[in-house]
Amino acid sequence: MSVLTQAPPAPSLVPSLVPSLVLPTPALARTVRGSGPGLLLAHGAGGSVEGNYGPILDGLAAHHTVVGADYPGTGKTPRSATPLDVDELADQLVAAADAEGLDTFAIAGFSLGGPVAVRAAVRHPERVTALVLTAAFAHRDSKLDLAAGLWQRLHESGDHSLLAEYLTLVALSTPALNALAPDPLRAGVDLLAEAIPPGTPDHTDLVRRIDVRDDLARVAVPTLVISTTGDPLVSPALHRQLADRIPGARLAEIATGHLPFAERPEEWLELITSFLDEQIPRA
Repeated sequence: MSVLTQAPPAPSLVPSLVPSLVLPTPALARTVRGSGPGLLLAHGAGGSVEGNYGPILDGLAAHHTVVGADYPGTGKTPRSATPLDVDELADQLVAAADAEGLDTFAIAGFSLGGPVAVRAAVRHPERVTALVLTAAFAHRDSKLDLAAGLWQRLHESGDHSLLAEYLTLVALSTPALNALAPDPLRAGVDLLAEAIPPGTPDHTDLVRRIDVRDDLARVAVPTLVISTTGDPLVSPALHRQLADRIPGARLAEIATGHLPFAERPEEWLELITSFLDEQIPRA
C-alpha cells in the first residue's frame, strides 16, 4: 500500500533569467519508446535502462515519449576511461532528450539516478518539468558507503557469483527474499551474475562520491519522492531527506526492498504515472 503526503507548493524560477548551458554531443546509448510528453529515465548503479525500468517501460511509454540513457559501462555504452562525473551524466541525459527532439521533459531517477536527476533539474531548469525520485539519495550515509565499497571490491575480485549473492541480499526486501524457494533463488542469483555490467566499479565509485545536498533547495519543479520502505541498501531516512529538503516535494511509500520493479512493478508504475498525469496532461 502506498502513502502519499504533500508539502507546501514549490517556488518557481523564471526560465528567462536562467542561462542555458551548452550541452555535450550525445554519447550514451539510448532507449526510446512511445509518444507524448517527454520523460527521461536515469537508472541506478550497476543497472541499465532496461534492467531497472524494463517491467514498466511499456506502461510509461503508453502516454509519454520515454528516453532512457545507459551510463558508461552498461547497456551498449562503452566504459569510461575517466571517473564518472554527475554534471557530465546530467548533461548527457539532457543531450539524449535533445537528440530525440524533446524540448521539455520530466525525469524519473532510480537510486543513483535520483541525484543525477536532481542535478539535471538544477543545471537545466528551463527544460525539466517534474521529478520522480525512487529509492534515491542526495549523498551516501555510512551504511551506503560500506555497502558500495564492498560491492566495488567484490566486483574487482572477479567472483561475480559471490557479488550476485551479495546484491540479492541487499536489494530484495526480507519478505521477498524469504518467499523464494532455494532453486528459484539460486537461478536468480546465477542470472544476475551473468548480467553484471563492466562499468559497475565506476558506478559504485560515484555512489561514494556524489553529493547533491546543496542542490535540493534549488529544485523548482513538482517532485515526487518514492520511498522503498523495506530497502536494505539505501535507507528510507535518505529518501525522506530528499522529500524534506526539496521545496514542495511529495513523499510516497511503497513496501518493497530496493527494487520496486522486481517486487511491485504495477504499484510503482501507478505512483509514477498518476503523479505525472497531474503535472503533464496526457496527449
